[in-house]
Amino acid sequence: MENMEYPLQGIRVLEWGIFHAGPGGVAILGDLGAEVVKIEQRGKGDPIRHRSRFGRTSFNLPDGKNLFFEASNRNKKSITIDFTKEKGREIAYRLIPQFDVFVTNLRRKTVEKMEMTYPILSGFNRRLIYASVSAYGDKGPYRDIGGFDFQGQARSGIMFSMGEPDMPPLLLHFGLVDQATAIMLSQGILAALFMRERTGKGQEVKTSILGTALNLGYFNFLNALWLNQDVPRHRRMDTDPTRNYYRCQDGRWIALTLQPGEDWSRFCRVINHPELESEERFDTPQKRAEDYSRDLISLLQEIFLTRDRDDWLEIFKENDFIVSPVNRPIELEHDSQIRENYLAELDHPTLGRVKMPGFPVHFSGARAGTRKAAPLPLLGEDTEEVLKMFGGYSEQEIEKLIKEEVI
Repeated sequence: MENMEYPLQGIRVLEWGIFHAGPGGVAILGDLGAEVVKIEQRGKGDPIRHRSRFGRTSFNLPDGKNLFFEASNRNKKSITIDFTKEKGREIAYRLIPQFDVFVTNLRRKTVEKMEMTYPILSGFNRRLIYASVSAYGDKGPYRDIGGFDFQGQARSGIMFSMGEPDMPPLLLHFGLVDQATAIMLSQGILAALFMRERTGKGQEVKTSILGTALNLGYFNFLNALWLNQDVPRHRRMDTDPTRNYYRCQDGRWIALTLQPGEDWSRFCRVINHPELESEERFDTPQKRAEDYSRDLISLLQEIFLTRDRDDWLEIFKENDFIVSPVNRPIELEHDSQIRENYLAELDHPTLGRVKMPGFPVHFSGARAGTRKAAPLPLLGEDTEEVLKMFGGYSEQEIEKLIKEEVI
């Protein structure tokens, strides 16, 4: 495995992004082996460097780092450029021919003002894949309005697709739609790179937080469009008892799904209550799922309370039923299935050996995953190296740019 190449080895990505929806997609390309350089504003940096709290929850890490910056900027080198100065923009123009992909999630008016649009950059590199992320899409009355994960969940209907009917809209923490947008962005870039392999042509790729959120809720969106109805919010005590979740003796929960047509009598025997098989209230699928569903849910809840969660999991596994623990995030690293498939480790420069979410796709002839922690708190630590390597700048040119406060 150690000798395997990464799928995107040799691909270079130049990023000018902030927060996560854009930079997170570039981090995924880095997981796949792309060489990534992140441009940050001189003297300020990505605002996510300084976003260490949400509400009462702190995400601070030692040495001035925070969890969100680490997640969004793994695998990257950091350079600083002042794009308000013409010489700063000239640096980007000089770098662009050496890169395959340029990514930004800055607002349109900022990109235009800084002269970093696709028509301008593609003039320096016709094979360039130029990818951008907006909040709501590049057309319509909100095309120039900013937005975050929160707005994506809200406007797409996701917040009314969770919880029970009498609950207010619910927000799912943290960054569900931002991360989905990052995945969508990386997928679009990969498709454009593949097309370039066949045609030799670069192109512009656009996605948005809203577009991704709508696609994430594809079935709910389609349900509203075709059947003109809201998605039914899950009412645990008034739905199908065989597609539900139950609390166990140790206070932990289990999620159960009996497949349509699965042997009800076998399920009754496995839970050691064969009498339910002949119970008149439950002797047809219609009665179990609708007519007497509340009664059956209450009965099953009492039964599940007689054993600990892990005992039930083992019983159902042995009898080939579809079940899962309802994990808290703090439990994930202890779940053996997650640990063996989707947990990785990284040598971090300040935290030491740490566990990381593993890459969700496995290759037989390649490897993928986090290779490098986010850049150190020192803003633009790789500027001189990148300018020399990709821009062909001399020591004298770099010293002059530093003196003029361009980098």
